[in-house]
Amino acid sequence: MADSEADPIDQDALAAYLEGAIDGFAGLEKIVKFQSGQSNPTYRLDAESGTYVLRAKPPGKLLKSAHQVDREFRVMAALAGSDVPVPAMLHLAGDEESPIGRAFFVMEHVDGRIFWDPALPEAEDPAERAAIFDAMNGTLAAIHSVDLERAGLADFGRPGNYFYRQLSRWSEQWRQSKIDDIPEMDRLIDWLEDNLPADDGVTTLVHGDYRLDNLIFARDRPEILAVLDWELSTLGHPLADLAYQCMQWRLPNRGTFKGLGGVDRAERGIPSEADYVARYCERRGLDGVDDWTFYLAFSFFRLAAILQGVYKRYADGNASNPEKAQVYGRNVPVLAKLALEAIEPA
Repeated sequence: MADSEADPIDQDALAAYLEGAIDGFAGLEKIVKFQSGQSNPTYRLDAESGTYVLRAKPPGKLLKSAHQVDREFRVMAALAGSDVPVPAMLHLAGDEESPIGRAFFVMEHVDGRIFWDPALPEAEDPAERAAIFDAMNGTLAAIHSVDLERAGLADFGRPGNYFYRQLSRWSEQWRQSKIDDIPEMDRLIDWLEDNLPADDGVTTLVHGDYRLDNLIFARDRPEILAVLDWELSTLGHPLADLAYQCMQWRLPNRGTFKGLGGVDRAERGIPSEADYVARYCERRGLDGVDDWTFYLAFSFFRLAAILQGVYKRYADGNASNPEKAQVYGRNVPVLAKLALEAIEPA
């Protein structure tokens, strides 16, 4: 069994299946659930043949279009050998053939460091912190520079009108998962609808959840070995990823939030938000970013809608990590207020 009674996996059935599905897989000894996952539960598989990672749909009733592990598998398989580092994809099991009753995929286990706090207390000095942020910046630019035709991802999403489609999607997700009225969310949605930028026709691969703790760094150097958690990836506008990541500069560094608000960034060697954006633009050959306030406000809204979905799963009794899900629900109005502060600075 996995180490979660609320989310059991038949180890014997999984072992027999994987030995027939993955070349060389043998001797499944232990299944350990990672506690950090909220959307798609993720497990470490310890076997005689090595260590692997299994990522699955959560159990229970799911919102439409959510938890598409097959899309995660597809995009990471397509990026193998590209400038975007990803784990090797080993097997995808659909709902019908899955021995655990829901779709999942298995990938290589990448050994390295994951930084959970963007203030980087683990780093030795300001130069190392600066290099970590620059690696993060460079990898984001690499994602947005992927040749979609060559990677076989030209049909991975619909081109054009990305923010219009995303605003519609997450507004609907918000309505489906809303439990209590949050007036700040209603004000935010109204503002976003009224200030939607004109479509500029730019379409790239977007990660959808690009942040520091979804990256695995080498243990001895500031090099990214793997980008994880591609569940929300699609074809879209690259500035959505950039603004989503730059929320970290505005989130507080206290409680459940791990942001850079209140952190002496210059003293720690961490670039300012403006410098980070400028370096990204330099890498992508851009003159600058118009409508930055919209992109930031949209990012706060989208994250709030995602966390509300996690909280709704908690309320329905099928959250991957119930304790964290309950806390995330309390963070939704905080994110909406931060978005409104970006729109309406004091």
